[in-house]
Amino acid sequence: MHRDTTGPSDPGPYARWGKRCLDVGVSLAALAALAPVALGVAAYVRATMGTPVLFRQVRPGRGGKPFSIMKFRTMTDARGPDGELLPDEQRLPRFGLLLRKTSLDELPQLVNVLRGDMSLVGPRPLLARYEPAYTPRERTRGRVRPGITGLAQVNGRNALSWETRLEFDAQYVERVSLALDLRILAATVGKVLRRADVQADASLIYLDVERAAASTPADRDEPKAA
Repeated sequence: MHRDTTGPSDPGPYARWGKRCLDVGVSLAALAALAPVALGVAAYVRATMGTPVLFRQVRPGRGGKPFSIMKFRTMTDARGPDGELLPDEQRLPRFGLLLRKTSLDELPQLVNVLRGDMSLVGPRPLLARYEPAYTPRERTRGRVRPGITGLAQVNGRNALSWETRLEFDAQYVERVSLALDLRILAATVGKVLRRADVQADASLIYLDVERAAASTPADRDEPKAA
């Protein structure tokens, strides 16, 4: 597995310690202010979908170090007659869809920020299985902590192609600054309030699957000429 474990080139004071101070201060304030909302969401998830209330999944963090990302659960465990889980779109109830559209399912990630696993702003933490599919430039996203929001999220989010999203991530690593983070946070609040650029139907193609398909010779399954 290839990993880029270095930090941003020539990091300034903000990248070295200012960003972490912003993360801790804002996440503490947000957790205090949004505690009633978080408790209400947790109670409703527990009442309608049962346990666990939180969805946890291991994702690569800064330098490829794995951590457990947390979200409020948005899908049920409904199964078909064969005992297998139903497709994602059939397990996503209205309340789960609402959580995704309002980004309330992301609230537990403020705890990830406090722990130092994540930052408020940075490339979104993607699946570990994607790492071999990254180009060298895309791999630079691992130089910083993954974020709750990022440059790609305020420029189209899931509506963007994988190539565009990952390019925004690389650009963020090159440009990280207090001014950029504040602009991204302000834009994120606006998009959440407008529920803009949200794709909640789980229909995105996995990055590794998409790139494997793109690299497959077009005539692989064509019959050979006699």
